[in-house]
Formats: sequence, structure tokens, C-alpha cells
Amino acid sequence: MDDVATFLRDRLGLAAPVDVAVTRGAVEACDGYDRERIEYPGLEGDPIPAFLFTPHGRAPRGGVVVFHQHNGEFHFGKSEVAGLVGDPCQAFGPALARAGLVVLAPDSISFEDRRAGVRGVEPDTHDWLQHYNAMSYRLLQGDLLMRKCLDDAQRALGVLLQLGGVDPRRVGVAGHSYGGTTALYHAALDPRCRFAAISGAVCSLATRQREGTGIVLFEAVPGLARDLDHHDLLAAIGPRPALVVSGTQDKYSRDADAVVARVAGDFITALRVDRGHALDPERFDAIVEWIVAQAGADADGGSGA
Repeated sequence: MDDVATFLRDRLGLAAPVDVAVTRGAVEACDGYDRERIEYPGLEGDPIPAFLFTPHGRAPRGGVVVFHQHNGEFHFGKSEVAGLVGDPCQAFGPALARAGLVVLAPDSISFEDRRAGVRGVEPDTHDWLQHYNAMSYRLLQGDLLMRKCLDDAQRALGVLLQLGGVDPRRVGVAGHSYGGTTALYHAALDPRCRFAAISGAVCSLATRQREGTGIVLFEAVPGLARDLDHHDLLAAIGPRPALVVSGTQDKYSRDADAVVARVAGDFITALRVDRGHALDPERFDAIVEWIVAQAGADADGGSGA
């Protein structure tokens, strides 16, 4: 497909990015960085809470929006990226901020403080149902959850650019699993994403269907598989740098190596390990190192000192 961004925007009815007003909250000084809770409005007037991480004592090298994982834990969102709950190998906020980046970690719709009935980091019986409703209610109205999620994503990047004081040539997106899928689609359609780190999320639609692997609900777009696949999305990111992290035993990135092989160009860095879906220290450290290198790159594509 020649123009994935135009196709997706037209297919979804996704508008261009807009500026939003941000409400800034309490700032907590942490080891090497500050963590601030902020909030800004979404497409439907819904508040989007997020954490903003800024490094101590230095000008930022660049910035990144980190989209959190799914893992069936709807009570975890931005707080897992902050290292406050959940898997330590999802705590990208502190690691990247200590390395000199500004990081924005928003809650995705129906996660943590964006759940319909409850807030916080304790699970609720109806968490899964509310996530399902976020998709199905929109389908009833002729709308799509993907439109909402990608509008959220481009708003997040706009907020990072607005608040972070970073060079717009050194900002990108990252995520694992559900967050990786979000980063993949977002980077494909938003040229403001100057790099994308995608973990545990690249897999052809045919392989997932053949093996009975679930898809994230926001990918439930009627007819999408007839027109688009993950190699198209990766190709649309180029020549901007992309990192694709996958595991041979991970059903969510089962054939990531074959998907990458279909994409022309040398803009993709691929890390494939003989392990499963959950991140481990090796992959976590590699993702952090790659993002830091991209955020420090010179505008002409060279590596910054």
C-alpha cells in the first residue's frame, strides 16, 4: 500500500492532531527525575490522565510517549510504566527519564483511571466488560475504537511536544504488547513520530487467525485485513527508525521475523529472542538503550555525542 497514513485516516475518520489544554498536577521528586500527574481532554471530552517524567539537572535529550501493555490487567496503566505497580520490566518511565528523556505515559481508555466505574490500581469485577463495551458501543454508533485510541495517541504526542521542551526531531513512541500495537499504528500515520519501539506486537494477521491468537479490540475494524497488514504499517514508518522486538515463543509476535523480512529498507532494527511474550531484563534494557540512542540522534540521522 502506497499511503498507509491517508488510508487509515480516511478509513477511520481520524482527524488531524489538535492542540489541547493541559491541567498540571502534583510533582513528585524521584531518584533522578520528577514525576508529574497531568490531565488533558480526549476526543469525546473525556479526561485523559497521564504521568509526565522529566530528568533532573539536565536539558532533555529528546522525548517519548510510552503506551502501556494490556496483560488482562485493566487496573494498571500509567502506574505500571511509572514502576509503581506491576512488572518492573514495564517501568520505562523512570529508566528513560534517568537517561535524560522526557516521557509521557497516558492511561489508555478503560485502563486504570479511565475505567468506567472505578479509579486506581485495584481490579474490579467489571473491568473486562467495560473494555469490551468501549469497542462494542462505538460499533453500534458506526464508530471505531481504533479511531478513539489513535486520536488519544496523537494527542499524547502533542502534549509531550507542548510540555516537554524537546526538539521535535527527537521524539517518538514506544510500547510492549497492547502498547506496541498502539505504537505501530500511531507511528505509521503520524509523521511527528520520529522513531518507534515496538515490542511483542508485530505478527501477520493471517498467522494470528490461523493459530487462533486474540487481537486487541481496537484492531476490530471491519474489512481491515483485506487492505492492510503489519508489514504495511512497518513500511509506512520508514525511513524513520523502528525497533521490532519479538520472541520465538510469543504468539503475539510469532512471525515477526518474516514480517520484517517483507519490508524493504534498513530502517528496522530487529531483536528476536528465544523466549515468550513477557519482557525480561535483556529486552527491557535493549529497548531503553535503543530509544535513548534515537532521541540523541542528530537531525541528519547520525548519532549524537
